[in-house]
Amino acid sequence: MADNAKWYVAHTYSGYENAVKAAIEKFVTNRNLQDMILRIEIPMEKVTEVTEAGVMKEVERKVFPGYVLIKMVMTDDTWHLIRNIRGVTGFVGSANKAIPLTEDEVLALGMEKHEIVVLYHVGDTVRITDGPLASFNGVVEDIEPEKNKVRVVVSMFGRETPVELELDQVEVLI
Repeated sequence: MADNAKWYVAHTYSGYENAVKAAIEKFVTNRNLQDMILRIEIPMEKVTEVTEAGVMKEVERKVFPGYVLIKMVMTDDTWHLIRNIRGVTGFVGSANKAIPLTEDEVLALGMEKHEIVVLYHVGDTVRITDGPLASFNGVVEDIEPEKNKVRVVVSMFGRETPVELELDQVEVLI
């Protein structure tokens, strides 16, 4: 069942996010629903604030006040369970149909990260596997794992052309 889980967004009264998260976690534990409701998250960010006295301090702030993200298998039972928790006003979606977040939205929110193992180094010859230059070969010039980027020099029409790609768009030639 956990393979069918998707991220959904529950709308809450402002300031009730932590109470809603705690209530969902309690229901999951009490009703043994760990295989149906996998994660409950309130996205937070660290922000530096300057107080009136001019002192800088770092605080955590909710990225989306009034919303709780839930990775769950959507069934009538789980929908009703979440919907009937005190402080929840509904799911993001249309009327009674919750719409899951897309894979791109989940990655943009940083809820799940795809780890890419880089098996090539600067100077290695690689084949481009995706995009308009798929099947071209080139030499790795620079790798930036924190930005998910690799720069490859490709020979096109007798000229050396640097191309910036994502890490998983190239594979090392053996």
